[in-house]
Amino acid sequence: MLKKLLHSALIGLATAAIILYILPQINHTLFDDGVISYRTAVQKASPAVVNVYNQSFTTANSNYQTKVNNLGSGVIMSEDGYILTNKHVIQDADQIVVALQNGHIYEADLVGSDSLTDLAVLKIKANNLSTIPQKKNRYSHVGDVVLAIGNPYNLGQSVSQGIISALGRNAVGDYIGRQNFIQTDASINKGNSGGALINSKGELIGISTLSIGKDSTEIAEGLSFAIPIELANDIMRKIIQDGRVIRGYLGVQSDVLFNNGQGISNKGILISNVQAGSPADNAGIEAGDIIIEFNNTKATSPVQMMKAILNTKPGTTIEVVILRMGKTIKLPVTIQEYIIQS
Repeated sequence: MLKKLLHSALIGLATAAIILYILPQINHTLFDDGVISYRTAVQKASPAVVNVYNQSFTTANSNYQTKVNNLGSGVIMSEDGYILTNKHVIQDADQIVVALQNGHIYEADLVGSDSLTDLAVLKIKANNLSTIPQKKNRYSHVGDVVLAIGNPYNLGQSVSQGIISALGRNAVGDYIGRQNFIQTDASINKGNSGGALINSKGELIGISTLSIGKDSTEIAEGLSFAIPIELANDIMRKIIQDGRVIRGYLGVQSDVLFNNGQGISNKGILISNVQAGSPADNAGIEAGDIIIEFNNTKATSPVQMMKAILNTKPGTTIEVVILRMGKTIKLPVTIQEYIIQS
């Protein structure tokens, strides 16, 4: 009996020790004299969020002047001056000006932009700049607390707080099928575009991009969107490397996951349409075919297949395995470059 009591007491003491060790660390992060605060997260992230000004050159009474056409925010992604923002923020700019939180102002060069993701990469001539921490293995979840940092209406740097409402949103306004948005109820207003969406630890998880209803008389409360940082990093890398994003093109349309109920090996992507003259058309793929493999990889969802197609280098010949009228057919397909129609 005494042995059992001693064992229980030791477990209780160990549990108490763990709680006493962890609690001060939690308090240090979230609490200040009993008040919940995300001060530490904001202090980590805010120095790397910049104001971006889209300016044009004008002449009035023979005087040379500049005019601010648009404003937004940006995120410093490297210590040597690479900055991510939205393409629509710097669209048609004669001059791009970046203002840091320490008061320094730079003229920025446009490295490149991408219409499909509405991202742009800028470069300023500076070194030892502040950047926001990122953690590759930290996955976001619905319900996570997030903070949006930006420059709404040019008021100066502001922070809004919310939660992640949804992940993987692909049908948002004019961006239908183009994105993998993080949906949040943190306020994103004019001037926030291109700013940072961070988690409660101050880690960058997305680039703020738009809010539903901001250009109409009807305001949609609590519907804001951000581009996941994994996608943004990939786009930035490609723009820095090639000056643009080079994507593969197959020429099929599908939003249906086919399953005949006989196991995962019989799943595939049902093709609803094949564009005339496309690589798929040239290879003999037809509407009604079911793609079960693409380049030796099982087709598990339309989104997964589209990502695989876009990441295939144009000019590459790959094998597509289709199911047609119960018969398996292997077809060689030469991927072309995806050209965004302006």
